[in-house]
Order: sequence, then structure tokens, then C-alpha cells
Amino acid sequence: MLFLNTLLFLLIFLILSDLYIKNSPKTKLVLVPIKYKIKKKDGLNEVIIDLKITNKSNTKETMVNNINFELDFFKSKGNEYCQNLNYQQEIYIYEKNKEKNLNNYWPTTIIKSNSELCIRVIYKFNNNNFRNKIKYIWLKVFWENYGHFGISQKKDCFLVNLDGPKQRPKEVLENPINNKYNAIAIKTDLLGCFDNPVNTVIKYCKEIVEENDILTIGESPLSIMQSRYIAPQNLEYSLFSKALCYFFHPTSSLATACGMQLLINKIGVTRITFALIIGFLFKLIGIKGIFYRLTGAESSLIDDISGTVTPYDKSIVMGPLNADLFCKEVSKYLNIDVAVVDVNDLGAVKVLASSNKKVNKILKRNLISNPAGNGDEKTPIVLIREKSK
Repeated sequence: MLFLNTLLFLLIFLILSDLYIKNSPKTKLVLVPIKYKIKKKDGLNEVIIDLKITNKSNTKETMVNNINFELDFFKSKGNEYCQNLNYQQEIYIYEKNKEKNLNNYWPTTIIKSNSELCIRVIYKFNNNNFRNKIKYIWLKVFWENYGHFGISQKKDCFLVNLDGPKQRPKEVLENPINNKYNAIAIKTDLLGCFDNPVNTVIKYCKEIVEENDILTIGESPLSIMQSRYIAPQNLEYSLFSKALCYFFHPTSSLATACGMQLLINKIGVTRITFALIIGFLFKLIGIKGIFYRLTGAESSLIDDISGTVTPYDKSIVMGPLNADLFCKEVSKYLNIDVAVVDVNDLGAVKVLASSNKKVNKILKRNLISNPAGNGDEKTPIVLIREKSK
């Protein structure tokens, strides 16, 4: 009887904790990338970046009392970090179709419920040769939200590919997998949230694919193109996340408070706690992986910081959204089978979604060697091609 009462008390406590976490006041402002363009004006090279802040609250208005932009620069080879480029910054906001130059001072700005604010940031580079010195701009946005929840410090990062508009020559790496199949790894630029997932994959593959190929893309690159990554600073981790993360292997993405908090925000403390208990009981009889089955795909698809390529190594990457729809759209255009996969160097292969379930077994057998690599190779797209007889 004591055991049942303790279990009931624990269940009630966890449910109340979940209700508090879910309903506690928090900001509902979201910073969304829109587009960017590059042009030359008055002898200067201009990079124009359009962003949007959306208030998803139905009832509460929220203030953005401060916002600051910083730039990091990277070369193309190995994403090498660069410094000391001279540039000028201009910030504009658009209200009621009117453009306002802020002269680099952000006034406290109210964003009403269910409304949005458009921002344009223009960077002017004096060095005419700067396009040869850098390939990627990593835009870091530090901004403060102020409202009924108090004050919230947020950080968002966006990749700008200065060669994005160019049509680059296709580069492929062909590796034999076995006596029946080859892997054709397709080299891409560093991908970001300004890259439309479907259009980007089609652009890289349409001149390379052959009939009966199976196209695969890693889940992390797809997630990044969908803006499914978050800075740890944006997570308000709790005592629960600090306690629960101790039950995981140190190399797990759930072994940190922020990684665990991200999962808590998705499925709740109650489900995670009971999944841990049941998973532990099954481990006692030699059955592993029950926790991840009970908590769903989201728990195994979280990549904590350091889990992917620079500069995303400082972000937590989540699993992709609508992977099945992505596969169907690309498959329809290229007329081949398409799959989203999660593969590592330990030989673990998961097919998260595919346009044709019949290819899943083929992929699980032929992706064990992880022909895409761990990310530094920048070959997130791999074609599995049957050898000519």
C-alpha cells in the first residue's frame, strides 16, 4: 500500500510540475529569417539581410528593449574562422509599410499580439576583395524580450552564404560499398536556414541522379535548413533537467541540462521519468533502448552542442519536421526514391522517412559504413546506386 501511495504522489507531483512548466509565463516572440541579397553600391559591397520578429501570443504584447548584431566570418575550406574585416552596419525597421533607419540605436519597441515587425540589416564592406577572403557570414543576434514573464535574453544565429546565388560545378565522390552498390556522395556548400530544403536538394542532384538511384540526406542538415536548431542560451533549464540528465551516458545528447530541457519542453517531465523507470527495469533483464521507444523519435534525434559542423557546433539541433512530405516532394521531381536517414560511424542506421518503404532494408544494409561522413566532408547527400551488371 505504501508503494502505491508513493507512486501516486510521484505521479501527481510530476503532472503538476509539467503543468507549471507548460503554463508558466514566457516570451512568444520568434525571430525568423526571410531572405538576403548581395549587391554593389557606391563602390561598396552590400549584404542585405531581412528578418522578422513575430509575436505568437493571442493576448499579450511584448517589448524588444534591445537588439545587437555581431558577425563572424568563415572561409570555405574547413570553415576556417576569419577576423578583422572592416564594415559598416545599418539597421532599418518597417512599420505600416514605412521604412525607418534606426542609426544603429534600437529603441524599445512594442510588438502587439498576433503581429510582426520586419527588420533589415545592411552590411557595407570597404574591401573590394572581401568576397575572395570569406565565403560565409555567421550573423549572431542578441536580443532582449520584456513583458509579463519578466526579461528574457535570447540569441539566434543565421548563416549567409556569399556564393549562394552562384551556380557552382557539381562535385561528387564515388565509393564502392559492396559487390552490388556504390555510394555517390554529393558535395554541397555549408547549408543554412536561408536554403529551401526541397529546392536545395533538387539543385544539387538533378544533373547527377540516374534511374533507380536512392537519394539519402542526413537528418541534421535537413533540420538546419528548417531552422530546427537553438542556442542553449534560449533554454530556461530547470531542476528537473539537471537531475534527469545524470541518468544518461556522458556522450548522450541528453546528458546535459540544456539537451534534457529541450526534451522536457517537447514531451514533459512525467513521460521522461516513467520512461526512465521502465527502461531501467527492462535493462535488468537485458533489453535496451526502451526509454527511446517510450519517449519517441524526438529524444534520439537531439544533437547537443559539438554534435555537428562549425558554426552549428554551438547550437542544439533537433530532429526534422515533415520528413515524409520532404521525401515525397523531392521524389516526385527527381523520379527516384528518397529517404531521410540518421547514420553514425558506429554502424547504426535509422531511416526516419522514405518515399518508398521498400528501400528501407536496402539502406540499412548499405549505409553501415556511413559514406556521408560526420559532416566536415560536407557531403550530406548520398546516392545509393546499383552497379552495372
